[in-house]
Amino acid sequence: MELGSTWVVLLSILVGVVGIIKGLLKRANWWFYEVKLGEKQYSLPPGDLGWPFIGNMLSFLRAFKSTDPDSFMDSFVTRFGHAGIYKAFMFGNPSIIVTTPETCKRILNDDDAFMPGWPTSTMELIGKKSFVGISHEEHNRLRRLTAAPVNGYEALSVYTQYIEENVKSALEKWANMEKLEFLTQLRKLTFMIIMYIFLSSESEHLMEALEKEYTVLNYGIRAMAINFPGFAYYKALKARKNLVGVLQSIVGKRRNQKKGYSSTKKKDMMDSLLDVEDQSGRKLSDEEIIDVLIMYLNAGHESSGHTMMWATIFLQEHPEFLHKAKAEQERIIRKRSPGQKGLTLNEYREMEYLSKVIDETLRLVTFSLTVFREARKDVSISGYTIPKGWKILVWFRSVHFNPEIYPNPKEFNPSRWDNFTPRGGSFLPFGAGSRLCPGNDLAKLEIAIFLHHFLLGYHLERCNPRSRVMYLPHSRPTDNCLAKIKKCPSSFV
Repeated sequence: MELGSTWVVLLSILVGVVGIIKGLLKRANWWFYEVKLGEKQYSLPPGDLGWPFIGNMLSFLRAFKSTDPDSFMDSFVTRFGHAGIYKAFMFGNPSIIVTTPETCKRILNDDDAFMPGWPTSTMELIGKKSFVGISHEEHNRLRRLTAAPVNGYEALSVYTQYIEENVKSALEKWANMEKLEFLTQLRKLTFMIIMYIFLSSESEHLMEALEKEYTVLNYGIRAMAINFPGFAYYKALKARKNLVGVLQSIVGKRRNQKKGYSSTKKKDMMDSLLDVEDQSGRKLSDEEIIDVLIMYLNAGHESSGHTMMWATIFLQEHPEFLHKAKAEQERIIRKRSPGQKGLTLNEYREMEYLSKVIDETLRLVTFSLTVFREARKDVSISGYTIPKGWKILVWFRSVHFNPEIYPNPKEFNPSRWDNFTPRGGSFLPFGAGSRLCPGNDLAKLEIAIFLHHFLLGYHLERCNPRSRVMYLPHSRPTDNCLAKIKKCPSSFV
C-alpha cells in the first residue's frame, strides 16, 4: 500500500510539473511580446499568441488541411467573441488578424500607417525587389510602368485576340484527349499567355521548364520558413534559384539585343523594365527586373487558372446558372456582323451575367485568403491598439463568407450580384488600395474569354466529382480536377 501511495504522489507531482511547464510555455509569447508594451498591452485586441516559436500555426495548418478551413477563425470567434479583430502569432510574428470590411478597408488604404508585412518565406521566394518588398514610392513607380502594358485598353485589345486563339486551340486539343487534369492544363494555358505578354515567348520547352518550377515555388510561399530537406520552403528555394538562373539568362540576352534595338519593334514587358529610369537616370538592376518578373509570372497565371476551373465546375453543378450564362454568350454571337472574326472588348463588356459568375467564383474561392501588412507606428482601430512593428493579416476569407453581407455565403449564386454593389472592403479578390493587384483586368478578361468558348461548345465530365478539396496553397481538388472534355454540338463553335 505504501509503495502504491508513493507512485500516486509521484504521478501527481509529475502531472503538476507538466502543467506548470505547459502553462509557462503558453505564456512565453506573452512575456516576449506583450509585457514589453507596458500599458498598451491592455488595449490589444482579444486573442492569444499560442506556443513559443510556432504560435497559432499548428491550429491554422490543421484547419486548412481539413475539410473545414474556416474552423481556424471560428475558434477565435467562439473563444473571444465577434470582435472582428484578434491577436495571434502567425508565420513567426506577433500579429493582428482583421476580419471586417471596415477594418480591412482602413488597413489596405492607409499607406501612412501600414506597409507590406509579408512573411519571410514569401519575401525570399517572390523577391525583396518585387512589389511585395519595395517601398511605397518604388511600388508606385513600378506600378505606373507596368499598368499600361498589362491592363491598358490598347494592350487588352491586342491580348484579346491572342488569348482567344490559344483558348480555342487548347479546347480543341483537350477534347481529343482521353482524360486530363483540367487544372494542370488551365495553368499551362494561362502561363503561356503571361509568358507572351512579358517575354514575347511562345517556346513550349521554356514554358514547361518555368511552369514546373513555379508549381514548387507556390507550395513554399505560404509555408513556414524551415530551410531543411523535406519541407516545402526548402524545395521552393531551390525552385527560385532555378527560376532566377533562367530569367537571368533571358535578361542578359535581351540587354545585348537592345544594343541594336529598332524603335519599330513592338515592346513587351521585359523591354519596358529594361528601359525605365528614374529622375536621376538610374535604371533597374537585373535583380529588380528578375524579382518583378517572378512575381508577375507567378500571380499572372495561378489565380486565372484556378478561377477558370472553379467557375466551370460551379456552373456545371448548377444547370440553371449555366443555361443563363450560355444564353448570354449566344446572344452576343447572334448580334455580330457577318464579317466579324473573334471577340472584341466591347463584347466582353456586354457579358454582364458572366461577370457576375466570375465575381461569385472569386468570392467563393477566395484565391488569396489573406494579405500581410505591418504597422509603421502604433495605430488605434475599433478601440484596440495595433503596436508598431506587429504584422496585420487582412483575412479576406472571413469577409467573403460573412452571412450578413452574403446570405448563405457558401452557396454558389451569381444572381446574388443582381442590383448589389458591395460596400468598401467587403469584396477583395484582388486586394484594395494602392497595392490592388495590377493585373486584375487582364485576369478577368482571360477568365471571360475561356468561359465564353467553353460555354458555347464544351462540357466537363469529372472522373472524381467527390474528390476532396485541398486549401493550401490554394483551393483545388486533390486530383487537380481529373476529367474528360467533351465537345458539344453547337452552331457557334
